[in-house]
Amino acid sequence: MLCQTVKTGFECAFMSKKGCGFFNASCQKVIDKCEGCGKIMDYESGKYCKVYPDPTSKWLNGKCPTATHIKLEIQETQKINPLKASKRASKKA
Repeated sequence: MLCQTVKTGFECAFMSKKGCGFFNASCQKVIDKCEGCGKIMDYESGKYCKVYPDPTSKWLNGKCPTATHIKLEIQETQKINPLKASKRASKKA
């Protein structure tokens, strides 16, 4: 249904005939950590996330899983064959 609270005129999964079914009866605004993300939409009432109605809860455990402005740092480690490693260790001893 179309949102009747903060995102007026846009589709919302929480809207029903009785009103907004989300916690506090409306979506929450984005926080400072969300700035720069590609999933932020500007509405008349403020900036809101397209994916999560409560962005604050997604940052409680570290990083937001859908944040587009954060680059994941992947450390490549060289795989070592345990059999070869044990042979090398036995040769040195």
